[in-house]
Amino acid sequence: MSRVIIIGAGGVGNVVAKKCAQNDSVFTEVLIATRTVSKADKIVAEIQQHMPDSQTKFSTASVDADHVPALVELFNSFKPELVINVALPYQDLTIMDACLETGVHYLDTANYEPLDVAKFEYSWQWAYRERFEKAGLMALLGCGFDPGATNVFTAHHAKHHFKEIHYLDIVDCNNGNHGKAFATNFNPEINIREITANGRYWENSQWVETQPLEIAQDIYYPKVATRKSFVLYHEELESLVVNFPTIKRARFWMTFGEAYIKHLSVLEAVGMTSIEPINFRGQQVAPIEFLKAVLPAPESLAADYSGKTCIGVQARGIGLDGKEKVHFVYNVCDHAETFKEVQAQAISYTTGVPAMIGAMLMLQGTWKKAGVYNVEEFDPDPFVAAMNQWGLKVEELSGIELVHD
Repeated sequence: MSRVIIIGAGGVGNVVAKKCAQNDSVFTEVLIATRTVSKADKIVAEIQQHMPDSQTKFSTASVDADHVPALVELFNSFKPELVINVALPYQDLTIMDACLETGVHYLDTANYEPLDVAKFEYSWQWAYRERFEKAGLMALLGCGFDPGATNVFTAHHAKHHFKEIHYLDIVDCNNGNHGKAFATNFNPEINIREITANGRYWENSQWVETQPLEIAQDIYYPKVATRKSFVLYHEELESLVVNFPTIKRARFWMTFGEAYIKHLSVLEAVGMTSIEPINFRGQQVAPIEFLKAVLPAPESLAADYSGKTCIGVQARGIGLDGKEKVHFVYNVCDHAETFKEVQAQAISYTTGVPAMIGAMLMLQGTWKKAGVYNVEEFDPDPFVAAMNQWGLKVEELSGIELVHD
């Protein structure tokens, strides 16, 4: 049915490729492109080993996603209908530029941020709206889990449970154990930049800034655990408060263990999390890039990972019956089970599966409109149905307040 390029061959790229292989009636030809082509070759070899009946035709290529001409050459050669971008957020704009030049639809899982500034927001990508619309192309932004499924869960709340959402809390718990003293569950550079930045949440029509990990509370995650959780700034908040203007307050919470925070505090104190380049033996090197090189690759954690994740969205407001209501929509994912299925840990799985689903809905025409969009701007029902079909069961709790003021 469709030719697709996946850019990126890390933990998430691995999951996207293997879920495309499972969904071979939609994804007939897939090219995995990355700077280090041996990583893409490994994914294809595993697909051939573990999914020998898949009819999806795979190939691989090396590409430098920092450079538009290289991307344009690749796109013109393969002629994909859609590009799934699971590379670094620094490369979002070059890939979008190449899509515009070659007439290809676009999907990503994380919004753009500059390499030299620890700041991420949608303004750079939203600025492409008119260009994509005029080109008759669609760009779907933030189609992972958070952002992605969390945006869909919010739209599900608004469609099926609430007249008005007043208070929104997105919660993300990883209650797994990978056995390492210190490691990050996705790209270390992006993960550490996100956590060490100041927090932000939306309240009374403005952003309230906090110190890193300043606000915390114990939150019960159904079927998993009660864990101390911290307020961070996360990109889906930016689009959700625009698209659901009745929201009075929106927050994002994530769990971190004491050992993780202690290691990160030490690394930050000695300058290892800095993005400012230093002169080392005649070369300009950002300390965080060196740290990334010595930490375990997220995909290497999968084989020994145990435990579960729980990610969900709690909404409070006025229900469809006109009464005060609290409702929670969530998913629980098991690290060991995802490794059995696609040789990946649950963090990669929960990001990669929604990316495949979003791509599927675009290719089938279910979600299809020229322009640049966030996932909550479309009907959530097909996405939720696909999550249940493709390995991410969606569950709901009503009347129980898990996150408190």
